[in-house]
Parts: sequence; structure tokens; C-alpha cells
Amino acid sequence: MPELPEVETVRRGLAPVMEGAVITRAEVNRPDLRWPFPPDMATRLAGQRVTTLGRRSKYLLADLSSGETLLIHLGMSGRMLVSGDPLGRFVHDHPAPEKHDHVVLHMDNGARITFNDPRRFGAMDLMRTDESQAHPLLARIGPEPLGNGFHENYLVGALRGRSMPVKSALLDQRIVAGLGNIYVCEALFRAGISPLRRVSRIAAPRIASLVPVIRDVLRDAIEAGGSSLRDFRQADGELGYFQHRFDVYDREGGPCRTPGCTGRIRRAVQSGRSSFYCPRCQR
Repeated sequence: MPELPEVETVRRGLAPVMEGAVITRAEVNRPDLRWPFPPDMATRLAGQRVTTLGRRSKYLLADLSSGETLLIHLGMSGRMLVSGDPLGRFVHDHPAPEKHDHVVLHMDNGARITFNDPRRFGAMDLMRTDESQAHPLLARIGPEPLGNGFHENYLVGALRGRSMPVKSALLDQRIVAGLGNIYVCEALFRAGISPLRRVSRIAAPRIASLVPVIRDVLRDAIEAGGSSLRDFRQADGELGYFQHRFDVYDREGGPCRTPGCTGRIRRAVQSGRSSFYCPRCQR
């Protein structure tokens, strides 16, 4: 599933052709994805100007001139692809429709945004913009890791008294938004903290040290266009490249990349998810 860097990469690719443009026509080619689409979605989108294209955790949020916000979740295999871009950033002509093109937005600037989702685990919803943060999918999400609300004192306080493994804590969207398996593994490696270590056994200064490390990992991933492991594509259809820079994720048995370390990357299963780490560097 795309994590924060992938969704932010898609947002940055879509923003130049969506923000300020009007949705002249919306094609909704099926009644649902993971959940049913909101009633009359095509009619409610048509004629609306996209005033802002934002992101909250792993969700895209398009604020519309109607006072509603379109929420988009990419799910496991969803892609938001741009064609016919008048700004010249995308060279793709409009392709022929494909089987899994479930929602297509025609913009007044000539661009077309296609939501393609073979597995149909994605989602779209419409809600009042002034009530968007109370939406059930957004209401309990923690601070953005690249925002001002995520700082050393916050993380130390949020993890105080918890006995769960630190990997599980960082994956909890109520504690910090948008982090997933890949980037938690990479951040814990850079911080030298084992994903198996329980939060209660980690000193507050080490917990605090995770904040700048998490930010650095996310910024590096966004700069590389995210990570493409299976289905993820940027808005122009190109792959992300951060997977070529993984230190531990999906490198079981490979050598540790820390200079002078002779360790090999191990994999452990935590709550049904694979954790990758170096047992020598991470304590």
C-alpha cells in the first residue's frame, strides 16, 4: 500500500494540472471500489473548481468550489495518472480506456486524470470541506511527521508508558500519520534502534532522536519519487526510485551497509508484517 512519500509524490504531480482548474466532466464507471461511491458523485464533481489539492496521512484531499472535498485513497493498487497536460510536464496523449479505469476527471485545461485500480481496494468520498477533519477516516489520525505538530517532546510524550514494540507504535496512525512498514524499517535502521525493542525499554533521548531521522527518511523518499515495489506509479506513470536506496527493507540476508559492520539483514514478523533490521547495528 502506498505510504506517505508515494501519496505526496502523486499529490505534487497532480497539483499543477488540478489546482485552479475546473472538472468539466466526471466519469464514474462503477458503483463502488472498497466502499460504495457517494450518491451522485459524477454530478457533484462536474463544474467544480479544484481550489486546493492537499494530503492528510495517506489520503489525497481535493477542496472544491462547491464547499465539498473529494477524498481519495489509492488502496493497494490505485493510480492517479495524468494525460494531455497543457503545461507540457506530461507528454502522454490521452490513452484508450482500460478495464480498471474506474473514475476519470476531465479538466477544463485539457488534462485528464484517471483513477485506475485493478484490485479495487481504493476509495473515494465527498464531504463538506468545513467538516473534513471529522470524517471517520481522518478524525483520529495523529500529527503529520513533516509538520510542526510532530516534534521531540510530542513523540516522547505520545510513547510514554507504552510497552509495545517501537515498530508497532510508529505504525499506529493515531500516534503519527502516514508512516508504513517500509519507512519505519528504514528510520529505525538509521536511528540504530531494533524494531523488536519495546518502547518502555528505550530512553527518552533515543525516542526523541527518531523525529529528525523519520523526517530525513521521508524527505529522501519524496525526492526519489517514492518506492515502486509492485503497482505504484507517479502521476506521469513513471516509477519511484527509493527502493534502490533501501538499507534494510526487503534485504533479508544481505550485508549491512553500515561501514565496518559484518552483520546480515534479518527479517522478523511482527503483527503479520515483516520487519527488516541489522541485529548488530540496531539495539
